[in-house]
Amino acid sequence: MSKLDKSTALALLRQMMVIRDFEETADKLCLRGKVPGGMHNSSGQEAVAVGTLSAIAKDDVIATTHRSHHHTLAKGYSAKSVMAELFAKSTGISHGRGGSMHLAEVTEGHFGGNGIVGAGVGIAMGAALGIQHIGDKKIAVGFVGDGGMNTGRTWESINMASIWKLPLIILVDNNQYAVETFVGRVTGGGDLAKRASGFGLPAYNIDGQDVLEVRKYVSEARERALAGEGPTFINALTYRYYGHNVGEKGQYRTQEEIAQWRTTQDPIDKFTEVVISSGFATQAEVEELRASVRKEIEEAVAFAESSPEPEIASITQGVDSGKLGVQL
Repeated sequence: MSKLDKSTALALLRQMMVIRDFEETADKLCLRGKVPGGMHNSSGQEAVAVGTLSAIAKDDVIATTHRSHHHTLAKGYSAKSVMAELFAKSTGISHGRGGSMHLAEVTEGHFGGNGIVGAGVGIAMGAALGIQHIGDKKIAVGFVGDGGMNTGRTWESINMASIWKLPLIILVDNNQYAVETFVGRVTGGGDLAKRASGFGLPAYNIDGQDVLEVRKYVSEARERALAGEGPTFINALTYRYYGHNVGEKGQYRTQEEIAQWRTTQDPIDKFTEVVISSGFATQAEVEELRASVRKEIEEAVAFAESSPEPEIASITQGVDSGKLGVQL
């Protein structure tokens, strides 16, 4: 805590609040049919996103998963641009063409969410190879869920990053359930960090509900990557409060389990206690912060609803229809 100043602490807390309010609001809007195609709620996983993105540079590259709202917001994108993308509006981060699972802006180092399990690690590995090749002083982070830990493409990418000493961080956003399957039931050996260490890189199991712990490990991993020491594997244990996707019935875990995580391990509650006990804010000031977040999300929804849909003509801009062999 000696290295944590008030402005940083409040910024971390507020960003987690923004993600939580955004996700819970979008979840309800999805059920009302406002968000086409469904979505994957990351409520409960805020500390992983905020801890990671606050520890890297703005132009560092990220590649993420189908559950990517929290990573995108933590990278600095506005709630308005992300909400508009969920609404499939032209003002969204991907101009209404990506939707919930494909939030991306490659020119700004956001190489996108992805519906292919484990794809984010491979994409980030490729970005890290490019960074190394041109001698740039930045790194790439590949987010993956626990469901990608038994996928070949994930470990192939980790192997390549290790032997080439690429500036890559593999960040497991481990919410413990791959759709309905508990990670402990399908993980040989049980210890993901131990498995990763066999590839010859530093590997850690950490508390993904502690934003400062995530921030510390990611910061150290980034320093190693920039020093040419290669990749780091970080397994951040976290938990999602909602189903795999909106509207899930969810009979594979108990309500008692969910309540236990909410009441004893909530990342926002835990860090709020740190902020207050450190004298960075009073309870009243925390509530004011929460109210400002609520206003921001309300404005994001209004912005999304009032934004125009993408123009049909924009689909074909720059496309030679003759080469495609189709009439446009």
